[in-house]
Amino acid sequence: MSKTRHEVIPLMLRYRADIRTLAFVATYFALVAVQWVWSPRSLLLAVPLLLATCVFSFLGAVATHNTVHCPVFKQRWLNRVFQVVLSLTYGHPVSAFVPGHNLSHHKHTQTRRDVMRTTKVHYRWNLLNGLMFMPTVGKDVFAADMRYFKAMYRQNPAWFRQMIFEAVVFLASCGALVALDWKKFLVYVLLPHQYAAWGIISMNYLQHDGCDQDSEYNHSRNFVGKIVNWWTYNNGYHTIHHMQPGLHWSLLPAEHAARVAPHIHPELDQKSLLGYLWRTFIWPAKRVMYDGKPVEIPAEGPDEEWIPPPRETRHDLGAIAY
Repeated sequence: MSKTRHEVIPLMLRYRADIRTLAFVATYFALVAVQWVWSPRSLLLAVPLLLATCVFSFLGAVATHNTVHCPVFKQRWLNRVFQVVLSLTYGHPVSAFVPGHNLSHHKHTQTRRDVMRTTKVHYRWNLLNGLMFMPTVGKDVFAADMRYFKAMYRQNPAWFRQMIFEAVVFLASCGALVALDWKKFLVYVLLPHQYAAWGIISMNYLQHDGCDQDSEYNHSRNFVGKIVNWWTYNNGYHTIHHMQPGLHWSLLPAEHAARVAPHIHPELDQKSLLGYLWRTFIWPAKRVMYDGKPVEIPAEGPDEEWIPPPRETRHDLGAIAY
């Protein structure tokens, strides 16, 4: 790998590749601004613009995921500001992504301490499992987040203040937009935000259902197509991300090729995301393990407590440091 390709830009970005992150975030705001001011009446323009806004809001959620693992900027204050900006693209405080994702899902993948484990959905029609995964786990994620916020109020006040700051700015911005034009807010802001939240959580179902959480390599599904990974910051390379969560997204393909590809079951390296979606949800739409066996849903009880004790909290927050 070329050393200059991932050269750190002095004074600002830690990795040059995050120019793409900033460009995508700017594109989201530009799309919202254009529609808000222009309000295109022709469906030939309005529909594509709205769909693009939904996509770039989702990409803001993906950037949020990347940021809570590996900060974009070298300066701490810039990372704090950027988290506020990302909160406006994704529709949720960025810091609130940490508990359910970093501390529950990553540390306890597919166990009862993982509030986003895929075994929580078990419809006979697999398409419903994919569509309903987010609403099903969402209530548990929210309840766990509330317990975590309460714990962090005393255990990590700096983190709690940052989360509150992001939430206040986001809610104040929403309030201002509602006051300006509530109809535009619902269409151009709220709808894309809802899609982003649904999309980023639903990806968990694609990346983990039918995998073996006890395996060193077969615990996650990868989508290795070049086009989908260019747009999603290489987030198709999920196995290596779980093995080394703090690794910058621009380094994932090379690390996957060196450390994962020689060992993983070939069915867990999917070349086409669209092809996988068709086979999984449309035809034959069977919910199977990566080796073709039917997925067996274990008889399980409620979520187990996963909130780390005070001595572990600062370490487990990973890249998020205040």
